[in-house]
Amino acid sequence: MNHRIHRWTIVALAVLTIVFLATDISAQKAAKKKSVAKKQSSAAMTAKPAAKPGTPATGTDTVARTQQTQAADTVRKPSSPPPFEYRTVQNNAFGVGERLTFDVSYGFITAGEAVMAVTGYSDIMGRKCFRIEFTVNSLPSFSWIYKVEDRYLTFIDLQSIAPLRFEQHIREGSYSRDFSADFDQANHIARTTEGEHPIPPYVHDIMSAFYYVRTLDFSNAKTGDIFTLHNFYKDTTYDLGVKILGRQELEVEAGTFNTIVVEPLVKEGGLFKSEGRIVIWLTDDDLKVPIRVNTKVVIGSIDTELREYSGLRGPVRARTK
Repeated sequence: MNHRIHRWTIVALAVLTIVFLATDISAQKAAKKKSVAKKQSSAAMTAKPAAKPGTPATGTDTVARTQQTQAADTVRKPSSPPPFEYRTVQNNAFGVGERLTFDVSYGFITAGEAVMAVTGYSDIMGRKCFRIEFTVNSLPSFSWIYKVEDRYLTFIDLQSIAPLRFEQHIREGSYSRDFSADFDQANHIARTTEGEHPIPPYVHDIMSAFYYVRTLDFSNAKTGDIFTLHNFYKDTTYDLGVKILGRQELEVEAGTFNTIVVEPLVKEGGLFKSEGRIVIWLTDDDLKVPIRVNTKVVIGSIDTELREYSGLRGPVRARTK
C-alpha cells in the first residue's frame, strides 16, 4: 500500500510540475510581448530625425558609443582567478634516508617484514617531492600458507607535505591489484587508473596522510582530541580523523620509548573502516617515529613492531632505553 501511495505522490508532483512550467512559459511569452510593444512605443516617441548624409556625429553620440565599447570589452575579458599557491608545512619529522624496518606478526607467528623508507627525491608535475616506499613481504616460512608481496609508493610535495602521486601494487595469494592516482592539487582533480574525480585541497592518500600526521604538533594534545584531514581512497574522499588515545611507555625490539597513542577514524567507508580498527604508537617527540601498529581483524589481530631504524632526521628524544 505504501509503495502505491508513494507512486501516486510522484505522479501528482510530476503533473503539478508540468502544469506549473506550462503556465510559467505562457506568462513569460505574454510579458515578453508587452515589453516589446512598450519599448517600440517609447522608441517612437523619443526617436531623433536621422542625420543628413555627410553630417558628422554629435559629441554625445560618440561618447555613448565609446562607453558601450568599453563595457563590451569588460564583459568579454573577465578577470582570471589568482594562481594556486601551495601552503607551507614545517617538517621536522622525516627526511631522505630514513628507513624503518618492522616485524609483522599474526598472533605468536612472525609472518613477514615491512619496510618504510624515504628513498630520495622525485620531480612530479614540476615540483620537488619526497619519494616514499612501503613494502610488505611474507617470510619464506609463512609464504607457503599465504604469500604477500605488497608495494606502495607516495610522492609528497616538499613544501605542502601533500601527495602528487600514489601507487599501489598488491600481490596477495592469487589476488593482484595495480592502482595509481595523480593528485592535481592546484586544480583539485585526482586522475586515477579508474577515472577522474574531484578532490578537496590537500587531499591525502593513506601513506601521505601518515607522514603528514608526523609533522603535526601533539605537544599540547590531550586524550580525546581529534585532528581531521581528508583521505582519498579508490574513487571517494573521506574525512579522516586522528584521535589521541593517550601516552604510554612501550618496549619493542628497537628499544623502549615514550609514545603518544593515536587511532585513525573514518565516518563511513574507506580503508580503515573495511579493514578494522587500527591503533598506532608514535614516539612522543618531534620525529613521531611509528613504534607499533596494531590492526584488529575479524579473526584476530596483526601486530607490526619496529625492529630497527636508520637515517632519522634527528635524535629520538623519546627513547628511554
